[in-house]
Amino acid sequence: MLNAPPRIQSMSLRVLKSNAEVKSARNELHASGLSSLDGWWPQTAFKLRLRSAPVVGDVRKSWDVLETARFLQAHVERNETVLDIGARGSEMLPVLKKLGYQKLIGVDLDPSVMQMPRLDVIDYRVANFMNTDLADGSCSAVTAISVIEHGYDPAGLFREVARLLRPGGHFIASFDYWPDKLNTDGISLFGMSWRIFSQDDVRQTISDAAGYGLRPAGDMRPEAGTPVIHFEGYDYTFAWLALTKD
Repeated sequence: MLNAPPRIQSMSLRVLKSNAEVKSARNELHASGLSSLDGWWPQTAFKLRLRSAPVVGDVRKSWDVLETARFLQAHVERNETVLDIGARGSEMLPVLKKLGYQKLIGVDLDPSVMQMPRLDVIDYRVANFMNTDLADGSCSAVTAISVIEHGYDPAGLFREVARLLRPGGHFIASFDYWPDKLNTDGISLFGMSWRIFSQDDVRQTISDAAGYGLRPAGDMRPEAGTPVIHFEGYDYTFAWLALTKD
């Protein structure tokens, strides 16, 4: 069990402000017995192409994973269905399994998602998360850890998320973020376009989501601290967003 601060129950947008928050989050995941990172050998074997199975987890995403786990613990019962999109390599479902969640589904376009651990208790599937075969209203939560910034398609994303969520269900996403606009036009990652969301982008995203009945349920705090991520010549951080279906 996680000791979730009361503010997480009413927060809709938060921003990672420092590396210290990442370290603190990983320490809490370890102390709670929830950390599910692969060790040094699987990571090394993957880099050397000695194994094809995905490496599970990324220490830089410790904060995102912890915030999401805390939110779900406060809002979603252990016997309700949680879907993780972009699940290949994601630590999210293994962490939720350790928290006692029983109905976990992970989808990804990459077939290697079927080499993720705990296939006996986590339902991994090869699928496009904007066009799944899951039933309408079948999920109490949909999570996306560092996923939506790749090939961002708000209409396709929010249409499918709104279809999948039951009334009162939650969409929780983390994504690359910096308050001022950073232009990533022409840069491709994983064969898709890449967006570092700005504060204006987040406002537009929330407006787009509202068109599908998905709305923030709490406080919005878009202020950033210092850049935590340094990649492809860009300095930025992560933001975390929780929306609730009407």
